[in-house]
Amino acid sequence: MIKHTPYYHKLVAAGAKLQDRGGFATPNFFTSIADEHKAVRERAGMFDVYYQVGVEISGKDAEALLAQALVNDVRRMRDGGVIYSSICNEKGGIIDDLTCFRFDGNRFWLSPTPSRVQAVVTAVCKLIGGRSVTVTNLGYSNAYLSVQGPSSRELLGALTDADISADALKYFNFTHGKLGDVPQAMISRTGYSGELGFELFYPVEYAEYVWGRVSDAGKQFDIRPCGMKTMRSLRIEKSYLLYGLDINEDTDPLSAGLGWTVRFDDRDFVGRGALEAVKSAGPKQHLRLIDTGAIHPIVHGEKVLHNGEQVGVVTSGDPGFHIGKTFAFAYLPSGLDSNGTQVQIQLTDGSATVTGTVVDRAPYDPERRRLTS
Repeated sequence: MIKHTPYYHKLVAAGAKLQDRGGFATPNFFTSIADEHKAVRERAGMFDVYYQVGVEISGKDAEALLAQALVNDVRRMRDGGVIYSSICNEKGGIIDDLTCFRFDGNRFWLSPTPSRVQAVVTAVCKLIGGRSVTVTNLGYSNAYLSVQGPSSRELLGALTDADISADALKYFNFTHGKLGDVPQAMISRTGYSGELGFELFYPVEYAEYVWGRVSDAGKQFDIRPCGMKTMRSLRIEKSYLLYGLDINEDTDPLSAGLGWTVRFDDRDFVGRGALEAVKSAGPKQHLRLIDTGAIHPIVHGEKVLHNGEQVGVVTSGDPGFHIGKTFAFAYLPSGLDSNGTQVQIQLTDGSATVTGTVVDRAPYDPERRRLTS
């Protein structure tokens, strides 16, 4: 039976076009993907992401456990910081890509891909051994709302007593404060949109209240409720990956362009040996973004050609409505993965091909000025 988030009746009243995501009735979009995309890029949008489950790692050995579990190094984090990392298997394959929140050295939260929560819990628990640490699936005890867009700080600043100014709360950090009448909400300067934005966590009993307060405060900014298709459109303009399509347990972070998250320091993290071998030999293929030049219906599984020969397949493809082009990810062999390389995408019905150009930087805000503003 499909489940409803605490915001379900709000979503229906706003005209949500729903789909099943992780067992929950989840909005694909409300008005249109293009309209919602424009709202986030220019003003503000709000996303129901209640299905995003947190996993708490606590105890005196929490930091040591995660230092072994994640390819990024939690020992480098400050309290109140967030890092992005993969968690890999022994072969270097990506079990999941996730964010990790550090409350202190004895308490962390992991935010996995919804479909990968149990896989992450299993992988982390395998490493506990004799350590003094507890791994807790927090389930749906917290509600979660993502508010994204250049007006998000002004909007939320009117609702909270926390200092969320650019200097006080930097990108990939979080704080706590009153949110409306919610006494201790967690406010994180993170998101998947490529814009200034915040993710809000609070007890589930406040969910409907917070939705109403954010909606009311956002009226002056013409805020839009947004769906997952809109988030996919936003993310591809920033070259953000999707687990299950662009990466999985058969792909490694170095080939996927996530080498910057792998810290080859003085830790024996899971998958280190395999990833060192990939680094030494050099990846045989790289995940690259392809600019198709216009809005085209590009989908997962379509063939990528070069000089008439198949050289890869589309892992994911979505329209970037701010830029006005469809972009697609594909793993391309060395020699064809350079910026400016011309390839063709064979459409599913075989009737036509679309010419595209490999790009090595995020099409939208490559200098990350919007994120860090």
